[in-house]
Amino acid sequence: MPERGSLQVVPATAGRWSDVREVLDGAGEQGCWCQAWRGKDATARERGESRIQTLRRQMKGGPPPPGYIAYLDGLAVGWVGVAIRTDTPRLVNSRTIPAIDDLPVWSIGCFRIRPGHRRRGVARALLDGVVAAAREAGAPGVEAYPIDPGGRRVDVGAGFVGIASMFDAAGFRRVVVTDAVSGHLPRLLVRLDLP
Repeated sequence: MPERGSLQVVPATAGRWSDVREVLDGAGEQGCWCQAWRGKDATARERGESRIQTLRRQMKGGPPPPGYIAYLDGLAVGWVGVAIRTDTPRLVNSRTIPAIDDLPVWSIGCFRIRPGHRRRGVARALLDGVVAAAREAGAPGVEAYPIDPGGRRVDVGAGFVGIASMFDAAGFRRVVVTDAVSGHLPRLLVRLDLP
């Protein structure tokens, strides 16, 4: 996995559960736990699982893992949620984010950077880590659904989907402006096709 300075990005595997908890546990049991955008909540509830339990179970599977973790000098400081688009009911059935084809691209659903570590390249390191892992796994591409605030700062609650300029700099192409929004800004569908 790529390192940016002292940042290291690794898959969120079962042995890293305590680090994932540190990054995602801001809202406790009520938090998203990287499940809402996947659309698997209803199935998990039918099994009697909480979102936390579902994520923990997902960390035993893959590829891809349900996410990647960024470490800064050994401290878990960031998370990016990943899934294969065609295995993600919320995206497959979305009325606001269109599918541009039926390729099993890796989709990036969210970023979470710990307070005190934002604006230090953590999200970009996570993005680079996902792209490298997708390429190594033979994925046809990586897709994401960021916002474009036009250089303005946005609330963390809106920016969790990513900022378009970061994807532009990583070589993603802007495919379409979707009907989805975050922080009152339209979300784009961006894609990096992998050879």
